[in-house]
Amino acid sequence: MRTRTTTAAAAALTTTAVLLLSACGGGSDSAGNDKIAGADTGASASASPTPSASADTIKRPEIKLPGDVKNVFDGGTTGDPVKDAVLADNERMINSIDEAVTVDAKDHPALKFYNKGNALISAASYIQSFYDSGTTWTGETRYFNREVMLKGTTAATMTYCSDETKSYSKDRKTKKVTMSPGDADDYVSYSARMEKNAQGVWQTTNVTSERGAKKCQP
Repeated sequence: MRTRTTTAAAAALTTTAVLLLSACGGGSDSAGNDKIAGADTGASASASPTPSASADTIKRPEIKLPGDVKNVFDGGTTGDPVKDAVLADNERMINSIDEAVTVDAKDHPALKFYNKGNALISAASYIQSFYDSGTTWTGETRYFNREVMLKGTTAATMTYCSDETKSYSKDRKTKKVTMSPGDADDYVSYSARMEKNAQGVWQTTNVTSERGAKKCQP
């Protein structure tokens, strides 16, 4: 399973967390100038862009994850173009956070592109917790039971589950992977508030989660 953060760190809504956004991207301001992110030498070569969740005319920042990191999203289309756009930007939001956790870079523009408000601050705290613990993650995480409830034309709520049984903690310096058997805590339930901005991007504004949620377990 991935390195777990404390509830306080995951929920911290402080201005300090916002200031950590550039540092948690890895770059020269990161802890001790160490190379971060699922990335050995030549990590950028092994990284690959995530598949486009949907085609549109919005100029979006590119998101790249290391070759040993994979997110799988079930149920990407519903037949409703608005709901499909919400699903696509939820996928990009998740990938933007995992890029900031696993890839060493001076900045991760996608993080602020797909997150705002409380969601952005919580994401910053979550990302920083990996840097503070000297870990990252590797493997595969699956997202499923993804449902969209529209609230008018510019707001929506998304609920979904994640399965982290095939994702593992990885030491940033030694690259050692801690293999552990899956358990109930590897299944997480999420509820996200999303709002459509002037560019047409469905940004996540707030996220709550429950680790070990029974409704997400097989």
